[in-house]
Amino acid sequence: MKYLTIILTLTLSFSVAAISAQSKKINVKKSSIKWTGKKVLGQHEGFVKLQKGWISIEDNQIQSGEFLIDMRSISCTDLQDEGYNKQLVGHLKSDDFFGVENYPTAKLTIKKSTRFKQNKATVTAQLTIKNKTQSIEFEATKTNNTLNSTLQIDRSKFDVRYGSTSFFDSLGDKAIYDIFTLEIQLNLED
Repeated sequence: MKYLTIILTLTLSFSVAAISAQSKKINVKKSSIKWTGKKVLGQHEGFVKLQKGWISIEDNQIQSGEFLIDMRSISCTDLQDEGYNKQLVGHLKSDDFFGVENYPTAKLTIKKSTRFKQNKATVTAQLTIKNKTQSIEFEATKTNNTLNSTLQIDRSKFDVRYGSTSFFDSLGDKAIYDIFTLEIQLNLED
């Protein structure tokens, strides 16, 4: 009888834990990822689309999550001239930058997080670009069913070399800064 009670107690405990964890899909149509890249003489910005994603939140803490980014969807929003816009987007998709023909997706995998305090948590994740994986840390803000984050990414760690002073000397005003920004808004499905 004692053995049966222990089994029932453990089963109930695991069931309650499974119920309290909230694994939610990300609504990719309502979510957005805005990129900004800066260079000595200015900057460019645009969007890249989230292909799919999910996140698990339990006890006011992100437990895990995974997000696949469609690198083929890179767009530029600051260049109004169609020719220049197409040229820049093509260059970003080329092997000089993200090589989207060989690396069509990037991936972010959440490894751990602090609990949300005043709607903010510190997240540790693995980011994979061009089959190179690096650990990153960022702050996430939660408001209802929306998570917002701003990530500062060092492209040189992912072998994105074009115009980088980490790889080339004497670039002068043609240098492109290694750090680019991703402003992420994730909308969780109900």
